[in-house]
Amino acid sequence: MGLGLTRPGRAGRQSAMELTTTAYGTWSGGRFMHFGETLSEERFVGCIQTAYESGIRTFVTSDVYGNGKADELLGMALRGIDRSTYCLVGMIGHDFYEGQRQGARGYPRFTDPELRGPEKYADFVRMATSKELERCGADRFDLLMLHNPDELGYTSEPLWQALQTAKDEGLTDRLGIAPGPANGFSLDLVGAFERFGEMIDWAMLILNPLEPWPVGLTLPACEKHGVKVLTRVVDHGGVFHGDLALPGHEFKPGDHRTYRPEGWVQHGMEKAERMLPVAEKYGLTLLQFASIWNLSHPAVESVVPTFIQESGEGARPIEDKIREFAALPDVRFTAEEVDAIRAIGDNTGCMMLKGASKRHQTSERPDEWPMRDDLLDLAGRYGLGSEW
Repeated sequence: MGLGLTRPGRAGRQSAMELTTTAYGTWSGGRFMHFGETLSEERFVGCIQTAYESGIRTFVTSDVYGNGKADELLGMALRGIDRSTYCLVGMIGHDFYEGQRQGARGYPRFTDPELRGPEKYADFVRMATSKELERCGADRFDLLMLHNPDELGYTSEPLWQALQTAKDEGLTDRLGIAPGPANGFSLDLVGAFERFGEMIDWAMLILNPLEPWPVGLTLPACEKHGVKVLTRVVDHGGVFHGDLALPGHEFKPGDHRTYRPEGWVQHGMEKAERMLPVAEKYGLTLLQFASIWNLSHPAVESVVPTFIQESGEGARPIEDKIREFAALPDVRFTAEEVDAIRAIGDNTGCMMLKGASKRHQTSERPDEWPMRDDLLDLAGRYGLGSEW
C-alpha cells in the first residue's frame, strides 16, 4: 500500500496525499448507516484507530452522517496523529443546516430551489466544508466529494464553480463526486465527466464481484477523462465478510439489508462459492478477493468496504475484519480472471437504476428524473445502448 504523495502543495503547506489502496468510511460500525450491530462511541472510535494502526491511511466521512457526529468521532480518533500520514476525504451535499428532514428521504440537497438559488451555492459550499473540517480537526481535505447529488449536481456549472472555488481557497486539494445512495446514475456520471471532467479527480462508485453492473458501463468514461475511482460496497452487504450464514445470525429490524430481495444472501453465497478457485489461487480471503477484483479494473485505485459487526454466535469481531482488509496483498487478477468472475456475478438488469430514466416524466424524487436527449446521444457515442 503506497502512500502516493503527489503534486506540490500550496506555499507553506504540506503536499497533498493521494488516496491509498485501502480506505475506511465512517458509515461502518452501524451508528450512522444501519448495518448490523450499533457500536458504542468508544468502540466506533477504536475501530478507526485500529484501521490506522493496521496500515489503512485513507478515511472517508460525510457531514450528513449524524448531522456532523461522524466527523467529530473521526476527528477524535485521529487526534494527535500526524496529519501528513493520512488522506482525509470529506463529502457534502445534503443541507441539514437549513433544510428539514423528509422522512426516509433524509435531508434535501443544498441545491433544492426552495433553499437557495445558484448564486448562493458558493456560500453554502464554503460554509459546509469549513464546518466539516472543523469537526474533523483539520484545515483541509485531500479530497472533497459532492455527495448524493440531484440532477443539478451532474449539470450545474455554478455548482461545480462553487466546488472549484473551495479548492482555490485551500479547503481541499481535489474534487470528486459520490453518486447515491442507491445504484445507477450511469449516463448522468458520463455527462458530468463530459462537462466538468477537468475539475473531477475522483468518483466513489458501487462495485463488487456480485454487482459488476451498472458501474462497468461508466469505467471506460472514467479512464477517458482521467477520473480515479474509489469503490464502495465491495463487501456486498457483508457476503464477502463471510459470517452471514453463521448460527444465530439475523438482521435486526431497520437493517438496510432487510429491504433487499428475499434469498439474496444465499444467492450471493452460491455465486461467491464458484469464485473461490481464484481466491484460493492467490491465497486471499473473501473480502481480499472482492477488493482485488475491484482493483484489477484500470480506473479503480481505492476500495472502501462497509465494516459490519454482525449478530449471533460466532460472529467475527469487526476489528478482525478491519485488520484482514488492511493486510490486502499487492496483487492483481489477469484480464481473463476479471472477465470470468464478472460472468459469474453478472447482475445486469437486476434493479431499477436511479438517475435519468425514460420511466420518469417528472422529477418526483431528488434521485430520479426524466431522460434527456443529450444523455441518449451520449449513450450512443459510448456504446451504452438506448434502454434507459
